[in-house]
Amino acid sequence: MWYGGSTIAARFLNYILTPLLTWNLAEISDYGKIGLIYSLIPVFNVLFTYGFETAYFRFAGNKEGNKNLYSTAAFSLFFSTLLFTGILWLNQHLLGQSIGLEEFPTIIKIMILIIAVDTLAAIPFARLRQDGRPIKYASAKIVGIIANVILTWFFIKYCPDNYKTQKWVASVYDPSTSAVTYVVFANLIQSVITLLFLFREIFQIRFAFNVQLWKQMMLYALPLILVGMGGVINDTMNRIMLRWWLPGTEAFRESQVGIFNACAKLAILITLFVQAFKMSAEPFFFKQAEAGNPQRVYARIMKFFVIILSVMFLAVSLFIPIWKYFIGPKYWQGLGVVPILLMANIFLGIYYNLTVWYKLSNKTIYGAWITLFGSAISVLINYIFIPHFGLMACAWGTFAAYGSMLLLSNYFGQKYYRIPYAWKKLIAYLVIVTVIFFIHKGTTYLYPNKYFSFAIATFLVFIYCRFIALVEYKEFAKLPVVGKYFLRKSDTV
Repeated sequence: MWYGGSTIAARFLNYILTPLLTWNLAEISDYGKIGLIYSLIPVFNVLFTYGFETAYFRFAGNKEGNKNLYSTAAFSLFFSTLLFTGILWLNQHLLGQSIGLEEFPTIIKIMILIIAVDTLAAIPFARLRQDGRPIKYASAKIVGIIANVILTWFFIKYCPDNYKTQKWVASVYDPSTSAVTYVVFANLIQSVITLLFLFREIFQIRFAFNVQLWKQMMLYALPLILVGMGGVINDTMNRIMLRWWLPGTEAFRESQVGIFNACAKLAILITLFVQAFKMSAEPFFFKQAEAGNPQRVYARIMKFFVIILSVMFLAVSLFIPIWKYFIGPKYWQGLGVVPILLMANIFLGIYYNLTVWYKLSNKTIYGAWITLFGSAISVLINYIFIPHFGLMACAWGTFAAYGSMLLLSNYFGQKYYRIPYAWKKLIAYLVIVTVIFFIHKGTTYLYPNKYFSFAIATFLVFIYCRFIALVEYKEFAKLPVVGKYFLRKSDTV
């Protein structure tokens, strides 16, 4: 909880950029350009790190090679980053053409530097996670993010408003420069600050490289490149596909990307929780595997995970008239994608739970094939339906991709590493919250009053939480803090 909470805090600060940009950028297409840039960066993050973070966790328990593990992983990423950065630098024009930004070479240069700097911080961050140091991890992230938010506000809001009245602003700000350039520049400063914050971990790297250990790590990690690439295609590449395959002018296509990108941010609660869970769960799962009966622990984690996400789904989907102010009014026309993306992210979170089987059984190639299958589903749906349904096709493509990955991972997982998940309950919870969503939609359609909508939404969330408390009474009673309430209640009964 401590680790996840600190990660959520860091991620939440980063999400402050969404209202800052959507309310202050003059053109929706500018936010679309930002969406395209941050759809391409994760692709290269996967290639640059090539699964070595997960490999580091997997081999951290190997006492024989653990002595040189950190240095071996760090040096591997250092030299490969130099090579990959050089290749990208020589192909900037092709990189820009892939997302329609070949006319903005400065942005492409900054983007390459962001990818390189973030990669250099990957193994030091992995060490913090493996050592269970959430405070240092979160502090490094938060310091960089705060710098990013401040710089973005300075260039996007303060400088344009004060350019004519304060002469010193002209020395650091040029109104003819694209706002997108300043956004990615602020991100580069964040990456540099974050890397400098890890100086102690960096200086702990020794001039030692275990070739045999490196080969073993590469064999384990290479299939994870396909896993990561598939995840990126499902999660962010739909913005690029929307620009490729949507009919209309370039400005229109970029504006639709901007609208989809902004509305996708409204899945903030579920996205934050899933991201925090992913960051903390991976080292935990590997450590738990050494204890007795880990499968039972994984099953209980899954149950509480789905319960929390189902409540979050209702908290966002039933209160969209409030959450929509998180983004500018120009983007509200795409709010229909939000419930679909919320449920898609729930599927993704469940899938992250399920991936424990192939990581522990060293069958990472299965993860690669499963993720590629999901990616193929996403690409196929986007290719066929984007020309007809636009951004709604992107949302349903993501939904179908994560849903198929969930089903396949569970099928093979139960075959090779059986975990007693309570699937009947978990499916029932997801069906119930979906039914509640449509009940709320129907009642507010018949009586379209915002106060009535909020009252019904609050009542439905309360009823669902009460239902969960009754069904999972014994589970909640086992929890250290919550259990006290249930025990007192049972005494009175």
